[in-house]
Amino acid sequence: MQWIIFMLLLFISSMEMLTQNRWKKQASAGLLENCTGCVLCSEDNGCITCHHRLFLLIWRDGIRQYGMCVHTCPPGYFGVRGLEVNRCTKCRSPSCESCFSRDFCMKCKDKFYLYKGQCFRQCPPGTAAQPGTRECQETCEPGPWSEWSACTHESRTCGCKWGVETRVREVPEAAREEGTACPALLETRRCRMKKHCPGGKR
Repeated sequence: MQWIIFMLLLFISSMEMLTQNRWKKQASAGLLENCTGCVLCSEDNGCITCHHRLFLLIWRDGIRQYGMCVHTCPPGYFGVRGLEVNRCTKCRSPSCESCFSRDFCMKCKDKFYLYKGQCFRQCPPGTAAQPGTRECQETCEPGPWSEWSACTHESRTCGCKWGVETRVREVPEAAREEGTACPALLETRRCRMKKHCPGGKR
């Protein structure tokens, strides 16, 4: 059974290499999509300039480079519109799938998490990974608890057997701005009150 799987994988690998080599030969012969969208086209290097709305994508194979005119830039590139030519520019980080500018990533490749325009294998300290969006979100770390409040019942501090006391803790302004999910910021507990108020009838 393992021998059959090995032969199947070997066949698939050889077919992929054959397809890739055929595509490279077509490109070097100037047959790359017949220079679709090109204003100027080179036999050796493909598109040199593109129609106004298209982007010029240049990719390299060893020391040679080829040009293609595309409507949208592929993953790992972002489009830059210019007066003379619109170009697809490569994102600086190899772990970035799409970027807004050369150094600001908008979406990371699998196994990476996005945080403030950068891709990380593990989220930085003070952040937590969000599996659904593959982003790192600021974690909320509230300040210390306050002292317990006076024991009250319906705004009275005496005259009842049981009341409630509360304590709170503050959240840093930065965490509030990020809209992060915070742990409990208010706690209450039952407390015993003075059953008789001073000066009152027993």
